[in-house]
Amino acid sequence: MRKGIILFLILSFLLLLFTPISAQKKFRIGIVYDVGGRGDKSFNDAAYAGLQKAIKLLKVEGKDMEPGPGGANREELLRTLAEQNYDLVVGVGFLFTDAIIKVAKEFPKVKFAIVDGYVEGVPNVSSLLFNEHEGSFLVGAIAGLMTKTNILGFVGGMDIPLIHKFEVGYKAGAMYVNPKVKVLINYIGVTGEAFKDPVKGKELALAQYKQGADIVYHASGASGEGVFEAAKETGKYAIGVDSPQAWIAPGRIITSMLKRVDEAIYLTIKDVVEGKFKGGPRYFGLVNGGVDYEYSEYTKNLIPLKVKNHVDVLKKKIINGEIVVPFDNKTFEEFKAKYLKK
Repeated sequence: MRKGIILFLILSFLLLLFTPISAQKKFRIGIVYDVGGRGDKSFNDAAYAGLQKAIKLLKVEGKDMEPGPGGANREELLRTLAEQNYDLVVGVGFLFTDAIIKVAKEFPKVKFAIVDGYVEGVPNVSSLLFNEHEGSFLVGAIAGLMTKTNILGFVGGMDIPLIHKFEVGYKAGAMYVNPKVKVLINYIGVTGEAFKDPVKGKELALAQYKQGADIVYHASGASGEGVFEAAKETGKYAIGVDSPQAWIAPGRIITSMLKRVDEAIYLTIKDVVEGKFKGGPRYFGLVNGGVDYEYSEYTKNLIPLKVKNHVDVLKKKIINGEIVVPFDNKTFEEFKAKYLKK
């Protein structure tokens, strides 16, 4: 009898030992979106795609939520998920920074992640950060090589350092391949609402096209829909951001700067499931596939092969350190002095 009990315990232990973690526990993942919410065909939709991939491949449970007008209830939504003991709570966007720090400290046993927000000193928070300037350099190079007028446009969402990285990288890439190019710069606003104002996005893009720009790059979330409308109305071109966006206006969007928020979120969920989650910053750039440019069925007939080949060479040079892409005004001036000598 005693031997039977011991044998049963051994077999039970071995079964537990070799049973996959995912089969032992159903992990629950909660995501709270940024301004614009799901359906923006850009930043938030990329986050949603990462969650869906995890649901499919890792068999986790997922719940996604959207903040109310102005995002006033971000903290409340994060706290709701934490109180329900979700295994990972994700805030999509830097606007969650203060709220996620506060809630994470209140719930030290719950794991948190924030996209684009830098959090340090809170061990249960992982910051998912991107080298947006590197991807923007590549689409800037495409624009610089393809422009007929030598005038390009950039429409940013919120006028903040994060979006300046897109602008500066874009200018650097365009000027690196085409010293004659001029880049027109406009921002939609100074609050988070700038990421969901397609009317203003269209207005600014139309103004840039009127000034001679033939390609406009947007980094403005859902406001980019307006930029695409302007491109269609004028017969000019646009560049998308975050997700592959060329399908939205076939023939008018030559490429998109891919910011792999989907992959960053999926990998973070995977780490949680596998017991490998770590707090602190985690960077995604060209070197690890965190950013790139869109070359798809919608863009391959728009981008000449010689342009693609040129840009792929630049991509390799950035990865191996031959080209250091600027990310703010100071590094842009250093970039010009080093690479754009007259």
